[in-house]
Amino acid sequence: MEKRFQNEPKEVNQMIFGIRAVIEAIKSGQDIESLFLQRGLVGGLISELRTLLREYDIPSQQVPIEKLNRITTKNHQGVIAFISPITYQKIENIIPDIFEKGETPLIMILDGITDVRNFGAIVRTAECTGVHAIVVPKKGSAQVNPDAVKTSAGALYKIPICRHDSLIQVLRFLKDSGLQIVACTEKTEDFIYKPDYTAPTAIIMGAEDEGISFDLMRNADYLTKIPMVGKIASLNVSVSAGVILYEAVRQRINS
Repeated sequence: MEKRFQNEPKEVNQMIFGIRAVIEAIKSGQDIESLFLQRGLVGGLISELRTLLREYDIPSQQVPIEKLNRITTKNHQGVIAFISPITYQKIENIIPDIFEKGETPLIMILDGITDVRNFGAIVRTAECTGVHAIVVPKKGSAQVNPDAVKTSAGALYKIPICRHDSLIQVLRFLKDSGLQIVACTEKTEDFIYKPDYTAPTAIIMGAEDEGISFDLMRNADYLTKIPMVGKIASLNVSVSAGVILYEAVRQRINS
């Protein structure tokens, strides 16, 4: 399958500090991966920064000054941000383009997966299996940092990553766009072989400890599980993602 997207590599997680520097980075359209604010900061510039954070919906963490001093000994003015090595996309812009190219969408949604190595491994497999885009929540998701980039073997630069406020809204958009939603969960009797993956499809994977949230499962068209015959009966989430994605590949190749 022809490659659909190329994300230009940037310096991995470039650190910027100082209130004005962070403000200008946000205004210039930089994707902020993480942002730390010193607790109790006040003043005109910090108010401007907080307004921008709300306007651009950028999550931040209030931390003690000691943490900031451990990150850098330079004059950070109580603000440190890390620029993402990738440019986040919007799924609303990607889906129409997939259909226009005559391709059948295959999307992956990651709910609450915070381990960067698992995330990187999933992205690597997703790129190899022709996934068009990966959707993650703005909060409660693994950071795109050097470990994630390395584990993905560079796939993070080749597949669109979409970061959204509400995965429920994403599901509704995908269903309205004609995609079926397949949730991979142990809370079902149906196996991953039941859905027809030759149709436009979005696959949801959840965190190993908590799984997929109830609201997302409730909005899924299929609840499926991977058959287990061993005594442990538990797979790493990146392995599980590979299993279900290659079932989709098998069906699409044979269709």
